[in-house]
Amino acid sequence: GSSGIQSGLEQAQRAAQDIARVGTSSDQTSSLASLVESSVDLLEAKNSLLKTIKEIEGTATDKFMDAFNQVRTNFIDVFRSLFTEEDQCDVVLMDKGDPLESNIDIIAKPTGKRPQSINQLSGGEKSLTALALVFSLYLLKPAPFCILDEVDAPLDDANVGKFTAIIRKFSEESQFIIVSHNK
Repeated sequence: GSSGIQSGLEQAQRAAQDIARVGTSSDQTSSLASLVESSVDLLEAKNSLLKTIKEIEGTATDKFMDAFNQVRTNFIDVFRSLFTEEDQCDVVLMDKGDPLESNIDIIAKPTGKRPQSINQLSGGEKSLTALALVFSLYLLKPAPFCILDEVDAPLDDANVGKFTAIIRKFSEESQFIIVSHNK
């Protein structure tokens, strides 16, 4: 920090004084003083830049965490509206110490199933989980229209009903264009 700059400045000043005592010419002393001053300026600029970067990272982390927590809440609500209120789901940061670089784990455990990963869910359950995530992101900043292409393809009739119900709910605020081969 600033103590490092101060220490470096003091060392440079002592070195300049030592050289001046040895009997250097005034041109060399002037040149050395100029270099010392430039060095101090560079150290101050570096520290100012590091401080600015830290402030930006803090702001970005705060904004990300606000958005992440809202998406997490939305995901739980939308997932449970597509499955049941008793179903367990979550969106979890794998490295809470560094949220901007962290992986995100999506947990989906419909009633009666305890999969270790999403890959163990049926095709329809995976699709509904993905839709829950898409709509949880959508709720963060709704768009005037949304295009969904073949998202209902892996769904059976019961799940198509859940899908159409959620589309009806969200179409109160946005227009949806849905490409589908279902009836």
